[in-house]
Amino acid sequence: MGLFQIQNTFNNPAPTNSPIPLANSANSKTFNVGAERFSEYLWRLKNKRVMIVANQTSMVGNQHLVDTLLTLGIKIVGVFAPEHGFRGDAANGEHIQNQTDTKTGLPIYSLYGKNYKPSKEQLAQTDIIIFDIQDVGARFYTYLSTLHFVMQACAEHKKQIIVLDRPNPNGYFIDGPMLEPENVSMVGIHPIPLIHGMTLGEMAYMIIGEKWLNIMLPIKSKEKVAPIQIDYSGINLVVVPCANWIRENGYNLPIPPSPNLPNQNAILLYPTLGLLEGTVMSMGRGTNHPFECFGAPWLKQGNYQFTPENIPGKAINPPYLGKICRGVLLEDFGTGYLRSYKQLYVEWLIMLKKECPDSITFFNPFFTKLAGTKKFQKMIEQGKSAQEIRSSWLPEISAFEAKRKKYLLYP
Repeated sequence: MGLFQIQNTFNNPAPTNSPIPLANSANSKTFNVGAERFSEYLWRLKNKRVMIVANQTSMVGNQHLVDTLLTLGIKIVGVFAPEHGFRGDAANGEHIQNQTDTKTGLPIYSLYGKNYKPSKEQLAQTDIIIFDIQDVGARFYTYLSTLHFVMQACAEHKKQIIVLDRPNPNGYFIDGPMLEPENVSMVGIHPIPLIHGMTLGEMAYMIIGEKWLNIMLPIKSKEKVAPIQIDYSGINLVVVPCANWIRENGYNLPIPPSPNLPNQNAILLYPTLGLLEGTVMSMGRGTNHPFECFGAPWLKQGNYQFTPENIPGKAINPPYLGKICRGVLLEDFGTGYLRSYKQLYVEWLIMLKKECPDSITFFNPFFTKLAGTKKFQKMIEQGKSAQEIRSSWLPEISAFEAKRKKYLLYP
């Protein structure tokens, strides 16, 4: 199937067998994210030293959670920042440095780059860790990995962690290959499908329930590191769920979760287009439509042209910097079609692999980390159809669905 044939589906109506509303409220009852439910956790913070894992999405109404808790008299002693930084203005993959927040004067400790896990010395300053970050539901989005290592550190050093839950905008479906243990990295820690359909609060329960907390990143040096011993009986986890959210209703994110996911359309396209980072394609980094388009200088089909540029805080040396790329603009395709399609759009990978002049170099080693397995790439290279590829995932997805049931918080 060529590009133009695929483009024809962009204007097709979404499947009508299961229309899904896209809303921020599940029903007529008041919807609240976990951070807004003060009665569920504020009393736990009184007379305690508190550190917060947060970024620009950690809002309570129009005010940041850090500022809100300071106003309420809570003693905050520091902030941990994930990928993209505390204010969400760092580019993809950019190493975040420890710094001081200019507004509050609080120390900010980076959890992305060399130091991805709170240290013993940092945790010695606090009694409780609050985790409040908006996720997008793709295994390779690094906020889930950040949660893992924060929980791991809290378990090791006997600190309570409170996860203030937020909805998963891609929580209405499960799809993609399972991560295999030999492919653990910062873009994939747990043996779950690429699209797991769970919130971070639910994942926190599952990480403990399935005893995944001892999983570590591969050590590149020759120095041997002793396995982590976790006393699961002593873990002190509190999850504050959202109020009145229904999984099938999705969620319109009020604030972009990272610089290159600027809107709802990009967020819904991200699970599929994120895989293109493991190929020779551009998915629009360094343009006004990151994760809303794809293309390359060599692509002959498509009626959209773009030229990637360096954009401070968004893109540093993006693929095909300064080169004219031809491809497709997927404007409104995520919100208008994928929302009801409920699958990764594997067809794009298959088609682009065939279009590539040098198909042998289409994939790079990062694809295996993103996919979590070598099988996905191998099936595409063998010429398998999208349906054959999806069918290969079904047994593991079915087992995962059964396993995750006891950890779910929302209908």
